Amino acid sequence: VQLQAFGGGLVQPGGSLRLSCAASGRFLSINAMSWYRQTPGKQRALVATITKGGNTNYADSVEGRFTISRDNAKNTVYLQMNSLKPEDTALYYCNARGVTLQGARDYWGQGTLVTVSS
Repeated sequence: VQLQAFGGGLVQPGGSLRLSCAASGRFLSINAMSWYRQTPGKQRALVATITKGGNTNYADSVEGRFTISRDNAKNTVYLQMNSLKPEDTALYYCNARGVTLQGARDYWGQGTLVTVSS
């Protein structure tokens, strides 16, 4: 399973960005999909998760500002980020629980940089 993330960039505080991440390759299914973020010197932290059925969960720091969604037909997950703050600056990674003939495991995308600055 390969994950390709897009949509990072530079945005002013209060602005919006939309990240997307598409899964490709040979797999039986993609279950939960998530976004994580990481800043220098800190551990990667969960931002939001969405199950295949559409149930969502958010970190407290982004609740009400970020929205995770997915298109199961395209095996793609999105993260709409509104009211961005400088503390949202990070490298954002997508994660997917993929099921292949070898079993289920987590897969990671390459990361896309989001910078919130005036």
